[in-house]
Amino acid sequence: MATALQPREMELLTGRDEDLKARLRRRERELEAVYRITQALHTGKSSDEVERQALLVAIEVLDAQGGTMYVHDPKNHALVFKHVVNSDPQVVKKLQGMRMPDTQGVAGTVFQAGMRHGATDVREDSVHNRKIDEQTGFVTRDMLTVPLKSLNGSTLGVMQVLNKKEGHFDAADWEILEILGSQAASAMETSRLHEEARRAQVLNLVGDISHDVKNLLTPVVTGTQTLEIMIDAMVEDVDKLLPTLTEEEQAAVNWAVSGVRDFYKEAMNMVYDGARDAQERVREIADAIKGIVSEPHFEETDFKERAEAVARVLRMVAEPKGVAIDTTGIQDTGPVELDRKGMYNALYNLINNAIPETLPGGRIMIRTRPLADFNGSPGLEIQVQDTGRGMPPHVREKMFTDNAVSTKPGGTGLGTRIVKNVVEAHHGTIRVGSEEGRGTTFVIRIPVRQPRD
Repeated sequence: MATALQPREMELLTGRDEDLKARLRRRERELEAVYRITQALHTGKSSDEVERQALLVAIEVLDAQGGTMYVHDPKNHALVFKHVVNSDPQVVKKLQGMRMPDTQGVAGTVFQAGMRHGATDVREDSVHNRKIDEQTGFVTRDMLTVPLKSLNGSTLGVMQVLNKKEGHFDAADWEILEILGSQAASAMETSRLHEEARRAQVLNLVGDISHDVKNLLTPVVTGTQTLEIMIDAMVEDVDKLLPTLTEEEQAAVNWAVSGVRDFYKEAMNMVYDGARDAQERVREIADAIKGIVSEPHFEETDFKERAEAVARVLRMVAEPKGVAIDTTGIQDTGPVELDRKGMYNALYNLINNAIPETLPGGRIMIRTRPLADFNGSPGLEIQVQDTGRGMPPHVREKMFTDNAVSTKPGGTGLGTRIVKNVVEAHHGTIRVGSEEGRGTTFVIRIPVRQPRD
């Protein structure tokens, strides 16, 4: 005959049952998280999208208030706030893209040690960087932080979740976040390998295009050189002939050839410059795809001269479309240390991209103003503003990222990448403000004198 269970035995069995259910629920959460990240990887998403998806999954599965994905920038020994998720959009705006030394705060500690770090009360955490909360107004209570390690053991970045909505993060949350971190790092590395393979294919194609462009331009340049020699000889013959003519005949001849005489040298130079710039632009596109930034050559330069050089060329494109390019807002700020070629390319891309987005009767304005303090030294602010169609939010948010979206048919977004490279080479910053139907404004800030590091 079966013996009835005693209350204590019933309590133990019930406790074991609840513990088993809790463990099963935790495993389900782990499996769900791994499945969602793996799914993101195998749907052909870019590394940028995989990183963000991993952070979103971590925040959701761990029931956190927000989180950050930091990616390491080895060249500058910095951790970049690559993805920031928070219910307050102002916090995201202030932190997204920000950099901090890779030795600073909890994220820096985790990156350097390659080991996880947690705090149930950040007020008692000596390595917590309280300046971030002061800058954003966000109040961090507790956090979990894990390193993102590649297959060879190097640390790619850091993932951090903040403020569990109910209670505090526990050992089970640790385990889930470490699994997510491992999967995220693996997904990031795999996705980047895929991107590198695709990039290699594109580079081969660009190499072929570069060769074709050179072959196509060769007869143009050769023909122009031959034409220049012939016109030089013709002008010389005309000058020899004029003294033998009557005044009336001289006037008729001068009237007939004056247009050619006055303009042909400038026209020839435009052809030569255009051919050289076309070949150079193909090379720059290839470099942008590779992620290569050519070494800048800084020299004291009149910024207005650079802007006018760009405007002079692009007015020939803009004016037939009824679009004005206005440089009257450029102040005389004195000489600025610029990479002349790089700044020309940056302005060219910004203005050239704005022309098709600006309706007839519209304007593209280049303005400057001096900055008394830009990162501790005098600076220059450059604005390129148009009265065009503006950008939808999804385009604006991805501007100057690896996933920049072009609004032009057949556009690649490489122009904005070239602009970003130039600004970073000048130790500057760039931001964009845009509203659909109300135009777009790019704001570049650079130091007047480049750091002597």
